[in-house]
Amino acid sequence: MKLFGKAATGFFASQSLAGHLLRGATAFVLLYWAVVHQQAQPFMALLAGAGALIAMRGCPVCWTLGLVETIGQKLKRQSG
Repeated sequence: MKLFGKAATGFFASQSLAGHLLRGATAFVLLYWAVVHQQAQPFMALLAGAGALIAMRGCPVCWTLGLVETIGQKLKRQSG
């Protein structure tokens, strides 16, 4: 199983819950850095914001939907 791979089912789901959470944490750090450094380094802040969008595979809502789908798929696999 790939840590950062997309799941076969579900539009936003990941293959691994740990990978999904790690992508979210990476995006959070990049967004935080971009907001803190937007005045001093505007170009780098834009790049960090773009990196966060790539890490989340879209917007924060897309990442959250993917988290719900990933948890749902994990629970479905465990129950049956």
